[in-house]
Amino acid sequence: MHRRTGVGAIQKQKLAQAKYKDKGNELAEDQLSQMSKQLLVFRDKLGEFASKYKTEIKKDPQFRRQFQEMCASIGVDPLASGKGFWSEMLGVGDFYYELGVQIIEVCLATSHRNGGLIYLDELRQKLIQSRGRTQSQDISLDDLLRAIKKLKVLGNGFTVIPMGFRHLVQSIPEIGRASCRERV
Repeated sequence: MHRRTGVGAIQKQKLAQAKYKDKGNELAEDQLSQMSKQLLVFRDKLGEFASKYKTEIKKDPQFRRQFQEMCASIGVDPLASGKGFWSEMLGVGDFYYELGVQIIEVCLATSHRNGGLIYLDELRQKLIQSRGRTQSQDISLDDLLRAIKKLKVLGNGFTVIPMGFRHLVQSIPEIGRASCRERV
């Protein structure tokens, strides 16, 4: 087979490359359009699911965790904002922010006894006691971890330290710990 050489062959090759590039761009635009439509449909379906099971999501910690995991697997964070779509749909953003405030209150109230260190399961028990029967939502350890993670926006005052199968919540800022070490 004889290869063509010369200006005509080069122009023909450039024309073919341009056609391939145009066709590739057209296919990419079609795929992007289809994906956008699919994401809109998916968001609507996820919204329908969330609204249908709103009470179960709010009341059942296991169901709430599974819903969170399902959302995370597709890149949706219903806790990302207290005023977003999911917060309005479910009120879960408010749940975690309120839980965060209650965590701060319990940690401050017990810090004189425990030096700002409390096991997560002990914190959960104290929260359940302080919430009383007025709040119908059960709270899980996973809920506490998510709420504490939200507290990071306030600075470095709250940290979760894994200790084997348990977690220790540290509610004293890094600066406080450093100055305590200097005094000792």
